[in-house]
Amino acid sequence: MNLAALAADLRTAARDTNQRRLLVLAGDRDAGIDAAFDVLDGADVPDDEVAFVTAREGFRFERVRPKHARTLLGTTRTVVVCDAHEEFSPNVLGRLAGVVDGGGLFVLLAPPLDEWPETDGSFEESLAVPPVSVSDVGGRFRTRLVETLRTHPGIAIVNLGTDTVERNGSVDAPPGRDDHTPSPPHGHAYPRAAYDACLTADQSRTLAALERLRNTGEAVVVEADRGRGKSSAAGLAAGSLAADGRDVLVTAPAYGNAREVFARAIELLRETGTFDSHDEEAHVVSANGGGRIRFTDPPTAATRPEDPDVLLVDEAAAVPVRLLAAFADAPSAGFFTTVHGYEGAGRGFSVRFRDRLAESDLSVTDVQMDEPIRYARGDPVETWAFRTLLLDARPAVDPLVADATPESTEYRALSADELASDEHLLREVFGLLVLAHYRTEPNDLARLLDAPNLECRALMHDGHVVSVALLAREGGLDAETRRSMYEGERVRGNMLPDVFTSQLRDEDAAAPIGYRVMRIATHHAVRSSGLGSRLLSEIRAEKEAKGDGNADVDYLGVGYGATPELLSFWDDNGYSTVHFSTTRNETSGEYSALMLNPLTEAGQRLHDRHAGWFLDRMPGVLSDPLSDADPDVVRAAIRACDASPPVELTDREWRVVVGASFGPGMYTTAPDAFRTLAHRALNDNDSPCSPEAERLLVRKVLQGTPWATVADELDYHSTRNAMKALGDASVSLVERYGSDVAAVETERKRFEQA
Repeated sequence: MNLAALAADLRTAARDTNQRRLLVLAGDRDAGIDAAFDVLDGADVPDDEVAFVTAREGFRFERVRPKHARTLLGTTRTVVVCDAHEEFSPNVLGRLAGVVDGGGLFVLLAPPLDEWPETDGSFEESLAVPPVSVSDVGGRFRTRLVETLRTHPGIAIVNLGTDTVERNGSVDAPPGRDDHTPSPPHGHAYPRAAYDACLTADQSRTLAALERLRNTGEAVVVEADRGRGKSSAAGLAAGSLAADGRDVLVTAPAYGNAREVFARAIELLRETGTFDSHDEEAHVVSANGGGRIRFTDPPTAATRPEDPDVLLVDEAAAVPVRLLAAFADAPSAGFFTTVHGYEGAGRGFSVRFRDRLAESDLSVTDVQMDEPIRYARGDPVETWAFRTLLLDARPAVDPLVADATPESTEYRALSADELASDEHLLREVFGLLVLAHYRTEPNDLARLLDAPNLECRALMHDGHVVSVALLAREGGLDAETRRSMYEGERVRGNMLPDVFTSQLRDEDAAAPIGYRVMRIATHHAVRSSGLGSRLLSEIRAEKEAKGDGNADVDYLGVGYGATPELLSFWDDNGYSTVHFSTTRNETSGEYSALMLNPLTEAGQRLHDRHAGWFLDRMPGVLSDPLSDADPDVVRAAIRACDASPPVELTDREWRVVVGASFGPGMYTTAPDAFRTLAHRALNDNDSPCSPEAERLLVRKVLQGTPWATVADELDYHSTRNAMKALGDASVSLVERYGSDVAAVETERKRFEQA
């Protein structure tokens, strides 16, 4: 077998079609590395166009550890060699598949393919959530991976053990290269050089749509698969706007995500003779005439520093929705997002954010980019990655489920074996999760198929998935493991017990067995029709009925980035707040709420301890780490707690409260007393205060916000009006919760005022 000749043939085929080819070197790791060098010699590729992704060291090529594969995103290489023997995961595969340029090779060093489904690695070890072991982890994803490698066109397989070529990587009738050069639209406003830089008609059409950003009140949403040139289009638009004297603010999850935007903008400014300077450290590009392009992180961009003319958001799907909503207040804004990326993010962006964008004052233009730039249409590596990792998975089309109701659906427990053997069912389940959650990753597909602590439950309508939930078994840990967790050791896959034990210092919290609702998603065509609640009700009924020798399930739980709507949904379904984080969730940008729905006495005891502790500490944390929390989120979190804070005021405190409510007294004389009353009112399902008054109680009494800020945020005409509103709210609090002493003092004040 001549590996160099095989590599040369694959490289020739790839170059002739402007596509990529995948070469699998299956066998012993050392033999695979040696073979990879023969492949690189045969491919005749300069060393600086090769990336070797491996945990091993000692290569003359660029070497990247698999766990750092993310650093290659946004770059291209002619050949990428991926060592799948160590630190390999589905995410690594998805990230690297997009790095290889047209005419290049993706080389995968793998264990013997017949053995790979049973070969555990570090990723499989991460799925072994205590108390289970790695021997309980399935091999379904690896089986899927091997099957697609053996059946998909454009993939060559070399068996290093037998020194044979099992597949030669041929592709039937590949399409020819499209060398059509796009032309600029008639009457274009951006420079001709910007359109000359476009590589596809798609990119030129997108740039024309982005001309709308020259006017205020416009939003352009660009969605594309990876490799379609959306970041380049963003850069050409940014450069065009800066050349016209505009101040362009660019944001993305990290500057590395926006590097291509700046590179293309600088090229255009130089080409048009309008480039002035580039401060690399400050990430600012200046143009002649006063225009500039600058980068800030998303939280800073949400404040729109120095009032930019245009805001551009790259990789928008990876930015928290809370911040995206703030971006909708910009004079004009462009949002660029990946539809089928390694993170499976784009459609979740649409669902979570588009409603808010539609409610804004911006006029929205949608652009979809389909034509690849780095390689030709029909590229076999791209279609293989989509198929293997389900990057293109979608839920059932709307007409098939549009008439689904809670009564028309069937509750199903979907086993991992059933999902692995039914591609249609798997695609509907995973597609629904991708649609509803903007950070669904290829790793999540492997977890769904192989993680022994996960269970999948669904509602089916005429054979189609309309609502799905992923449940993670947690707790049930032995005393030694609980002790180590209490002392600071992280225990995988036990999120709720870990928080209760390590942060809240409850060493017994990991003894009860719970199921955490990791994900729940309902088809967008039938959202808000009660299907999610029906699914949760069925899950509770199933877990309550556990017996037959199985361990009792003590509670159901959930943790998520809290919004008023979500808190209300979970509260309505029997879940009670037991913890509220004091730092924002990196994924959602929100503070996280933890909630429990107890099923047994042990679960009830766990709930009662933490519900009480939650209420005890909320007044304190609201005045410090949670001083910026949304008052509506605070209201909903406290009201959703199934416990009641005591109202224990001294006689003197009651007199001060009544005096401040009905007379000349001031609430600052006894702020703790007012905090106690405000806290109780927020927890009361029959609150004596209006929502407006409750927001005032949160912002002023509990969070200690200055009066001027309170008046501005809550739309009071003046600080005096806000103060009067607090006095009116205090009267309601005294009337509802006041003691006998308070009643006497109230009558006295009313008599004095008569």
